[in-house]
Amino acid sequence: MQTIKVVGVPEHFNYPWQQALDKDLFTASGIDLQWTDVPEGTGKMCQMLREGSADVAIILTEGIVRDILAGNPSRIVQEYVASPLLWGIHVGAASRFKQLSDLNGAKVAISRMGSGSHLMACVHAEQQGWEAQNLSFEMVHTIDGAVEALTKGTADYFMWEHFMTKPLVDQGVFRRLADCPTPWPCFVIAVREEILHHNQPLIAQMLEIINEQTQSFKLQSGIDVLLAEKYHQQVDDIRVWLSSTEWSQKALNPEVLNQVQNQLWALGLIDKKGTFADITASV
Repeated sequence: MQTIKVVGVPEHFNYPWQQALDKDLFTASGIDLQWTDVPEGTGKMCQMLREGSADVAIILTEGIVRDILAGNPSRIVQEYVASPLLWGIHVGAASRFKQLSDLNGAKVAISRMGSGSHLMACVHAEQQGWEAQNLSFEMVHTIDGAVEALTKGTADYFMWEHFMTKPLVDQGVFRRLADCPTPWPCFVIAVREEILHHNQPLIAQMLEIINEQTQSFKLQSGIDVLLAEKYHQQVDDIRVWLSSTEWSQKALNPEVLNQVQNQLWALGLIDKKGTFADITASV
């Protein structure tokens, strides 16, 4: 039995992995798959890949592309979610900010530098015609840290996945001013090069299992109710999320990779671009 350490955010996108674990699908194929939830998100997962405390990460596309270009010894082996991520733009309930334009020059709460909350704040600022290079950031690590920062006023706004933050909006902790979808497929599967070199057949088997799981995921009877209970969501919200979310079982498109790199380059978030072979690997 070969151990593979897999990390991902504790969100509904990754529930297919939990179901596969519950069914012992990996064990039946000789894989001791050890899943770890990483609420801190992409920046933390990039660090774990670099350190070797994770072998595989289900990770935001823009975040891992940037980190591979910065020396992370990992490769993207597959697209995981083909649809965009819908980032909600949130302020504290008592915030003086009432509309999106008020946020120009405001301080952004982010989980850490290089995280999706950091990179997408830059993308969003550029879309609004703001000076993205002049953004200021408050590192809050997790969504709980963001609640504290926005409540105390040490940061002004916070971008996080729309549906996972909706309970905080419903409870009156946050106000959502707008949404910002990623301009590309949101999640990919990245694997450390060392693992690919020594265990490529096992990684291929792992991908086959999870791809079969995601392909039929939305067809399950009662999956909306199950996800609503698991992630403390309203069933109607989960149904909307399911209708707009498409899992993928294919390789990352070279045009998508170019789009991500061009955007990061334009924002000054990378200092070089890589080829498709530099950043991805076939399994």
